[in-house]
Amino acid sequence: MTVFDRLGLNVQPLINAAGHVTMYGGATMPPEVLEAMAEASRLTVRVDELQAEASKVIARLTGAEAGYVTCGCSASLTLATAACLTGFDVDRIERLPDTTGMPNEVIIASNQRNAYDHAIRAAGAKIVNAGMPSGPRYPGTYTTIAEDFEAAVNERTVAIAYFYHGGGIPPLEDVIAVAKAHRLPVIVDAADQVPPVENLWKFTAMGADLVCISGGKGIRGPQQSGLLIGRHDLIACAALNHFTPGFGGGYVSYDRWQPPASLIPKERLRAVPRHPIGRGLKVSKEAIVGLLTALAILTDEERLAAQMRRFEHYVRIITESLQGMPGVAAEAVRGVEGGVPSIRVSIDEQKAGVSAAAVVQRLREGSPRVFVFEAQVGQGVITMDPSNLDEEKARALAERLRAAVIGNS
Repeated sequence: MTVFDRLGLNVQPLINAAGHVTMYGGATMPPEVLEAMAEASRLTVRVDELQAEASKVIARLTGAEAGYVTCGCSASLTLATAACLTGFDVDRIERLPDTTGMPNEVIIASNQRNAYDHAIRAAGAKIVNAGMPSGPRYPGTYTTIAEDFEAAVNERTVAIAYFYHGGGIPPLEDVIAVAKAHRLPVIVDAADQVPPVENLWKFTAMGADLVCISGGKGIRGPQQSGLLIGRHDLIACAALNHFTPGFGGGYVSYDRWQPPASLIPKERLRAVPRHPIGRGLKVSKEAIVGLLTALAILTDEERLAAQMRRFEHYVRIITESLQGMPGVAAEAVRGVEGGVPSIRVSIDEQKAGVSAAAVVQRLREGSPRVFVFEAQVGQGVITMDPSNLDEEKARALAERLRAAVIGNS
């Protein structure tokens, strides 16, 4: 009996081979992360002091000036944008998302516009395209170049945002160069770009000012956690837009206000911000501790290597189970060096007697249910991610996959 059964929830557990997909619950956390969160739940601390100490740990592990734990990468984007909109201006902090009469434009390459724009606009920013949108009829007709960012900068610009997904056009280095020339901060969305572990420090080393990373994807921390790393002053502004550090039990005067000095430079503010826009984006002490624990595992070479060996073992179990099946080819692939290996299954419908789409449907409908990455199903390709598997699930997946191809599931 599962916890869902005990609570009277009619929810059927599934095998998630699609990767760190939010819809399927994100990453499976290592036992050490769960244990750390359980221990933290029994202790009481001041959350702002915990965040200040967490900032030091994150800085040490990532090489950034400072870090901050958020309630997801989307929250990191919102708080990063808020930091660029307000700085240490308390009036602006308390006004967001109303940005009337103040600089409020964030530039994004037209070819990088996506659904996560919402996280930036939620802070009150207005998004400005750099370059010409290609449109659905002629995709790729126009390619955004660095000069397009130069042309988009004006007195209302507060930041440039860059969505990094295995690279990007124009190159991030070129965009950073434009931003530096105009003394503008660059916000990088690298939600699912870790691992490889080097990406924890790659972007700030390139000159990015704020980097947003999911805590519940490749880092394998709590699903409701995110990481914001970068310049100390901007991390402090993000914290001030999140909630009011050092608030204690009520509305205190500026003289009595005691925020953690290592995180918040009190002398740069003229008053105490009260209820900023990020109040609804609260982070629990359990999530902070869980993310730090997951980050420590990821940045430990031995533990990371052991984790990758397990993933490779699961990949072999699945690929070997499909060997010799007519019209089916299974191989291990690795998108980037240091990344998680994945399984690519190509199905020739004529030779296999079944389409990739039909196999996916059978996996979804059988027991246990299996969900895979379906972006290339129309081309006869199924991709699977092993990072949410264990030995039992890997073998169950291999069995379900063979049966789905044969038609016995």
